[in-house]
Amino acid sequence: MTDQHDDEMTISSRSDFAQWAIERAKAIVADQGADLALAARDGTDEKVGETANALGQAIVDAMMEVFDGLIGEE
Repeated sequence: MTDQHDDEMTISSRSDFAQWAIERAKAIVADQGADLALAARDGTDEKVGETANALGQAIVDAMMEVFDGLIGEE
């Protein structure tokens, strides 16, 4: 399976998946969470909504990425 950063990781156990999930969560929070926090502090409701949607989409994309990787193994 390949993540957004073109780093390959083979998930062959539950602990591998847990490690992948932790690393992806860190990346998502670093990339999207900071934008949401700044929008909440300084932005309009529209900007908060946009950044919240971007955070949600990043989470969906990560879950689809791992799902697609698991389906590809069959």
